[in-house]
Amino acid sequence: MSVDPQKILRDLFDTAIAAAHPRQVLEPYLPADRSGRVIVIGAGKAAAAMAEVVEKSWQGEVSGLVVTRYGHGANCQKIEVVEAAHPVPDAAGLAVAKRVLELVSNLNEDDRVIFLLSGGGSALLALPAEGLTLADKQQINKALLKSGATIGEMNCVRKHLSAIKGGRLAKACWPATVYTYAISDVPGDLATVIASGPTVADPSTSADALAILKRYNIEAPKAVIDWLNNPASETVKADDPALVRSHFQLIAKPQQSLEAAAVKARQAGFSPLILGDLEGESREVAKVHAGIARQIVLHGQPLKAPCVILSGGETTVTVRGNGRGGRNAEFLLSLTESLKGLPGVYALAGDTDGIDGSEENAGAFMTPASYARAEALGLSASDELDNNNGYGYFAALDALIVTEPTRTNVNDFRAILILETAQS
Repeated sequence: MSVDPQKILRDLFDTAIAAAHPRQVLEPYLPADRSGRVIVIGAGKAAAAMAEVVEKSWQGEVSGLVVTRYGHGANCQKIEVVEAAHPVPDAAGLAVAKRVLELVSNLNEDDRVIFLLSGGGSALLALPAEGLTLADKQQINKALLKSGATIGEMNCVRKHLSAIKGGRLAKACWPATVYTYAISDVPGDLATVIASGPTVADPSTSADALAILKRYNIEAPKAVIDWLNNPASETVKADDPALVRSHFQLIAKPQQSLEAAAVKARQAGFSPLILGDLEGESREVAKVHAGIARQIVLHGQPLKAPCVILSGGETTVTVRGNGRGGRNAEFLLSLTESLKGLPGVYALAGDTDGIDGSEENAGAFMTPASYARAEALGLSASDELDNNNGYGYFAALDALIVTEPTRTNVNDFRAILILETAQS
């Protein structure tokens, strides 16, 4: 049987993305009563596509405002779509966050608000707390992105520096009824972490945020430190009555996409092994994947080839070099360095939103020939890894994956395809 490993891997990636697209997952969760007026707000890379679904499904009056990343818009007729910067917030994100708060102010008990939430919302809905500036938030955001902090740690800091996140948006909507529909892009699918939880209670504290800045040696502006030491910086807690009419529903999560890819793999004749949502340094996570792949090739454990290893989650990169990177490119570069052309092993790593970090690619492919081909071009996997230059390495091999924005986001997707070889 003729097998095209790259096509199989790309099919798995596309299947994972499709399983989390708003047009597949949102409509069944909307309120049964879709008559009357509803105000729609939203933030995230999937927000515009989610708004489009609401427009088509709602029978009553629809209006609203959502913010998404540049290039991730959708064809909405009644709900305004604004685009802003991610992962570092910009003035457009600041302006739309102010407008969102104005839109939900002075509502009454008969009003209904639908909040459409997805990954990227933390940066896109950027409204600094009292006394802080956009420049303050940008400085902290950039430092956190380079530090190796987990998404949970980053969002703990972000929500305590925000006038809209950490439950504050729900408080602003009170006494209206709020329905939050969320697509998870975080390990564990915690409502408090997804886009920094604008409509849910937050268990973390300002002291936690200060400890995270200290842990990663992040030099914060004086205004930030002063604010975090101010009791007013505390987020909304579970006993706040303003949250009584705020309802949260998770409509898509990484596990669903991994399971969809596993079904696709079985249909293609490959046994799937799902490792689940993972965190940690990209290069270290890759070494674990490499060890599992090597054990399968050499010993047929924990399953025999032909098979596929699947994993998701959000890894981190502690930036030390000056190369062009991305979490998924870094993972794949470390995998290439670890396997050094092990026969029969192919891999794909990509971000389900279509953007690996800040580059235009979603991710990249690795084949058993990648290591030798790069060496022939004068590229050392080890040296490029030291420079965080995964993008440059795979661009030289013409192995980047470009999808354009997918308008959803359940974070990273990794698939390692292992074919039967003479060693198996």
